[in-house]
Amino acid sequence: MEADDQAFQPNAPASTEALASLRTGLAKSLPESYFAFLTRANGGEGFIRDRYVRLWKAEEVAQMNRAYKTAEFFPNLFFIGSDGGGEAYAFDLSRTDATVFEVPFIGLPTDARAIASSFRFISGDLRLGSMSENVCVC
Repeated sequence: MEADDQAFQPNAPASTEALASLRTGLAKSLPESYFAFLTRANGGEGFIRDRYVRLWKAEEVAQMNRAYKTAEFFPNLFFIGSDGGGEAYAFDLSRTDATVFEVPFIGLPTDARAIASSFRFISGDLRLGSMSENVCVC
C-alpha cells in the first residue's frame, strides 16, 4: 500500500475524563504536546509520508503499555502507538523533550531509535518534527 492510499486519519478529540484519567494514572508526565494532540485528535491511523502510524486513544494507551509490559521490558519508555506491525512508537520518560522513538516490540531498550525530534499538534495539523524536517498531515 502506498502512502497516498491511506493518509493519516485523526479520531475525534479525547474526552476530558479520558485525559484526566490518563494524566492521573501516569508515574511520569508525558510531553504537553502529546496531550495537546489528544485534545484535538484521540489517536488516529494512516500514513505520514511513507511511515504507517497508529496512535492509540487516551483510553487505550495505559492498557496497551501494561499489555506489552513496557515498564518491565522497556524502562523509561512509554508506548503511544505502533506501525501496525512489529514496531512501537514511544516517548522516553527519562528525557524532558518530546522526541518520538521507534522500538521493536521484540527487542531491547537499546534498539530504540529517534525518528522525530518533536511531537506537536498545531492548528489542527499533525506535525511530527522529523530529525531533519517537519512532516505535516493535513
